[in-house]
Amino acid sequence: MPSDFFVGSFGLGRFSVEQALSIGVFCGSRLLLSAPVQKYFAAMPDLFRDAGIFVYPLLACSLVGVFVICERFFSLRSSAVLPEELVDEAGEGRRGDGEHSSAFGRILKYWRKHEADVGAVKAYARLEVNRMERGLVFLEIVVGAAPLLGLLGTVTGLVTVFGNVSLDTGLPEPALFTKGIAMAMTTTVMGLTVAIPCLIANSYFQRRVETFAVQIESLLEQLGLKDV
Repeated sequence: MPSDFFVGSFGLGRFSVEQALSIGVFCGSRLLLSAPVQKYFAAMPDLFRDAGIFVYPLLACSLVGVFVICERFFSLRSSAVLPEELVDEAGEGRRGDGEHSSAFGRILKYWRKHEADVGAVKAYARLEVNRMERGLVFLEIVVGAAPLLGLLGTVTGLVTVFGNVSLDTGLPEPALFTKGIAMAMTTTVMGLTVAIPCLIANSYFQRRVETFAVQIESLLEQLGLKDV
C-alpha cells in the first residue's frame, strides 16, 4: 500500500496523510473543547483548594516524579546503554572503538586501559549498572510518601468534621463538614494519582536495568571477561 494513503478502519475508503491528520486534529480539538473536559479543567483550582496545605507536598512529589521519569526514559535508551554497533562487534568477539558515550562503551574503554586488572573491570561494570539506577530511589520515596500524605489529609479532614460537632444538635457545622470531607477525599485521590504512575514507572525502570545488566554481563563474557 502506498505510504501516502491511509485505509479507513470503518470502510470509508482511502484518505491522504493530510486528510487523516486534519481529521485527527479536528477530533482532538473537539474532545478538548467538549463540556465534560472543560468542566474537569475548570474544577482543578477547586481540587487544589480543597486539598488544603497538603497540596504543596503532593505537588512537590508529582514534580519530582515527572522529572525522574523523563530523565530515566532519556538515559535508559538502548542507544545510551547498549548501542547496536557495540553489541554486533561484541557478538563477533571484537572490542572495537565504538561509541564511548554509552554505558557499555565506557566499560570497554576502561577495559582497554586496564587489561591486566580484571577485578577493576568487573567493579567498573557494576558501577555502570549502579549508575543506571540513579534517581530511582526518589521514585520509591514518592511511591511511599504520596499515599501517606493523602492518608494524612484524609485523617485531618475527618478530624475537622468530627472535631466541630455541635453540643446542642449533635451535628457538625455544615461549612466545616463540607470542608473536611472535601479535604479527606481530595487528598486521597491526589496521593494515589501521584503514586500509581510513579510505581508503574519505577517497576518498569528496575526491570529495564536488570535486563541491561544481564546483557552487559553476557557480552563481556563473550569478549573473554569471565565471572562479571
